Amino acid sequence: MSATSYAAAIIETALSAEQPILRFGSFTLKSGRQSPYFFNFGLFNTGALLLALSSAFADAILAAYPDLGLASAGPDVPRVLFGPAYKGIPLVAAIATELARRGRDVGYSYNRKEKKDHGEGGSIVGAPLAGQRVLIVDDVITAGTAIREAHKVVEAEGGKTAGIVEALDREERGAGELSTVQEVEEELAVKVTSVVKMRDIVAWLGDKGKLDEMKAMEEYRAQWGIKN
Repeated sequence: MSATSYAAAIIETALSAEQPILRFGSFTLKSGRQSPYFFNFGLFNTGALLLALSSAFADAILAAYPDLGLASAGPDVPRVLFGPAYKGIPLVAAIATELARRGRDVGYSYNRKEKKDHGEGGSIVGAPLAGQRVLIVDDVITAGTAIREAHKVVEAEGGKTAGIVEALDREERGAGELSTVQEVEEELAVKVTSVVKMRDIVAWLGDKGKLDEMKAMEEYRAQWGIKN
C-alpha cells in the first residue's frame, strides 16, 4: 500500500528542506523509546515550507470532509477551524488561507494563553465558536493533554468539537493497547484525521527503495505499533 499523495508530498518536502525536518537514525523520545525516525514540525519555518504544510493539511481535510466550505455542506460538517496557542495559530491561519484559495471559505480562530480584559476582551481571537461545529488543528498528538485542553476551550465557548486534524500520527501504543490518538477518538467521540501516519512513511520508504530505513521502521512498528 502506497502513501497518500499528500503524505508523500510532505515527506519529500521534509527530507529536502535545508534543515532536514524528517530524519532517520536513532532518537530517544520522551517515553524513553528509541525511535528510528524523528519528525520536527517546528522546522516548517519559512513561507515556502508553511505553504507546503498547509497545502497537505488542506488535502487531508478535504479528503475527510469533501463538502467543507461549500454552501451545500450538511449540518455535521465543520464550519470553523480552531488552532490552540501557540503552535496552532500560524498553522490554522495558513490552512484557512489555502482552503480559501481552493474556493472553500471557512472561519478560523485561536485562543490566547491569558484572557484579555480590555478591548473586545475574552480569550478567543477570530471567528466565534458559539453554536459552531469546530475542527481542531494541531501538529502532533503526543500525550493528548493539549488536544483535550483545546476541546475544553471549544466547549466552554459554546462550540462543538466535530473533529481533529493533526500533522503526524505515530501510530504507537500508549500504556495500553491503544494509541493516544485512538484514546482521544474514544474519549471525545470524534474522528482524528492525520496528514501523515507512520504507515505512510514506511510505504514511502518502500516505494523509494530505502530498505534499511524501512526495515528499522517496520521493526519499531512491530514492537510499539498499534493493531490496525
